[in-house]
Amino acid sequence: MELSVVVPTLNGRDRLAACLDALAAHAPEAEVVVANGPSADGTTGMVRDRDDVDVLVEISDRTVNVARNAGIEVATGDAVALVDYDNRIGEGWLDAVRAGLADADAVTGPVTPIEPSRGTEAAPDGSAAVNSDADESDDADADDTSAGPERRTIRGRDVTYFAGGNVAFRRETLRDLDGFDEYLRTGGARDAAHRLARMDREVAWRDDLAVTKELPSPTAADGGRSAREWGWKYRALAYRLLKNYGVRPELVARIGSHAATDAVGAAADVVRGESTPSRWAATGRDVLVGLAGGGSDGLVARGRDRSPARNPNGLSERADRAVAKYDRREREE
Repeated sequence: MELSVVVPTLNGRDRLAACLDALAAHAPEAEVVVANGPSADGTTGMVRDRDDVDVLVEISDRTVNVARNAGIEVATGDAVALVDYDNRIGEGWLDAVRAGLADADAVTGPVTPIEPSRGTEAAPDGSAAVNSDADESDDADADDTSAGPERRTIRGRDVTYFAGGNVAFRRETLRDLDGFDEYLRTGGARDAAHRLARMDREVAWRDDLAVTKELPSPTAADGGRSAREWGWKYRALAYRLLKNYGVRPELVARIGSHAATDAVGAAADVVRGESTPSRWAATGRDVLVGLAGGGSDGLVARGRDRSPARNPNGLSERADRAVAKYDRREREE
């Protein structure tokens, strides 16, 4: 098995360097592809100075699903793994990928959070730099999967969720998925899990496919999440559920339950003085707008792609993701 490892990154130079060091130590024979968003912290120079990165793809989009697809597009392995820039693989990870993909279409494993080190990078807007699905509980794609896999049955389908920053696929599985849905700013891994279940593809779990993740520091009283981010969380939730399952009473109730739970939690923050009534009101407004927009767009997407892939914004839909590419493989031929 020839493995390609795609590492999406955005303004995470130091943590990316640690991720690449771990890949060089524990998966030295793997092809490494870095998909770099419009970073402003010297990431490009750092990556180009290394001799253990095969391809650097520069993109102009800050969305992790675009970065994932850009990396998948240039990867040549018959298996492709995704590893977040702030994740570090350990000894035995590569063997676990091989063993997992011998029996399943995709394989994932535990992601164990660790406290941030001093000097954690911040994005130019002052927030912690994140180019991942770090906040997508189905509601969200939880980073802490150290306790084991999350599985749910929805409309008769058994869905096994996976961490978008620690997963490997057979090449043909990614082809049939058509990569990740680029409409989604968050929730791409959750969406892919629903689509894999629709296609009866198996996602295996292996405890030895383990990574550690350095957590970013919160930057606001509500855990670092702005009202706009709350809006996108619910836009993504409504979009992927309606795109994949259509309008179902139980799904509408599920979305409403998530929204009510978060509304109570946000109100409690106001009572404790950790937030303000105006922020609570702004968040509620953005959640409602997100739900309406995501639900409408999800139904449109469902109509546009009725195939099992359910991905009208996938890998095959565009060829202009990369604004520059530095390919060490071409120089070595």
